[in-house]
Amino acid sequence: MQLKNNYVVREIMGETILVPVGDHLLEFNGLITLNELGVFILKAVPEVDNEEQIVDRILEEYDIDRETASADVAEFLDKLREICIL
Repeated sequence: MQLKNNYVVREIMGETILVPVGDHLLEFNGLITLNELGVFILKAVPEVDNEEQIVDRILEEYDIDRETASADVAEFLDKLREICIL
């Protein structure tokens, strides 16, 4: 899976945020704050081929059931697609 280069990731005062850059700044006026799982998923995206591989990584790292992990991954990736990051 591949992320687009229309944002940068910054850690500010312990918070991880996505900041739009370039032309995307004109389209998306705001910042996105990520929680721990969001950061985990975002880092995993370039290293995997599909959503199931992200779910597998989450199951290795967190005490969570597959159904919940799958739903969380799908929701997060849908949001990334919505704002043209994925």
